[in-house]
Amino acid sequence: MKYSKEDVLKRANQANKNTLMETLEIEMVDYGEDFLVARMPVTPRVHQPDGVLHGGATAALAESVGSFASHIFLDSENLMIRGLEITANHLKSVRSGFVFARATFIHKGRTTQLIDIRVTNEADELVSLCKLSTISLPKKK
Repeated sequence: MKYSKEDVLKRANQANKNTLMETLEIEMVDYGEDFLVARMPVTPRVHQPDGVLHGGATAALAESVGSFASHIFLDSENLMIRGLEITANHLKSVRSGFVFARATFIHKGRTTQLIDIRVTNEADELVSLCKLSTISLPKKK
């Protein structure tokens, strides 16, 4: 690992200040050689009108953890990384507790990347299966 687990998680969570991630209370909670995990509380703040987790909040969680994974596992000092597309297949409803999103790379190319994000509930049941594609381009100096 390039950095310690504690350092990566601390830096990622500090970057959330005054962002959508802070609004949704998304927190990075685990990191390893090839993965990053975030969690989000499921409260009325992220519900749709009938009291279950809103798919848009789930997609925001997935894109957040996938984007952070790109920044951690790619050369973000020299590359500008942006999301290109996100897809989400919602499979199970959640009313309360936490959901967890685990991001791992399917493809890590020089220019484009594809990230698998599995969103699960506290019982480790699959809630949503998401895929995020990102692009990395040289930063202008």
